[in-house]
Amino acid sequence: MARVVVEVMPKAEILDPQGQAIVGALSRLGFAGVSDVRQGKRFELEVDGSVGDAEVEKIAEALLANTVIEDWTVRRIDGDA
Repeated sequence: MARVVVEVMPKAEILDPQGQAIVGALSRLGFAGVSDVRQGKRFELEVDGSVGDAEVEKIAEALLANTVIEDWTVRRIDGDA
C-alpha cells in the first residue's frame, strides 16, 4: 500500500473569499505580517501497487478538483508522513 496526497488549490486568478476572511481575522486577532491566504483541500488516498500516478491524476481531475477554477498536484508519501 502507498499513500498518495492530492492537494487542490484555487487557481491564482480565482478570488478566494475564505482566504480573504482568514486574512481579515488574523489582522483582528493581532497577527501582523500575513498579507494573503489561499485555502485549499488535501486528500489522502491509500492505494495498492496497481494504482499508478497517471490513474491518481485521472481521479483528481475527474472527482477531486474542479479543473475550471482549481489546480491540483499529486505526490506519494511514505507511511511515516
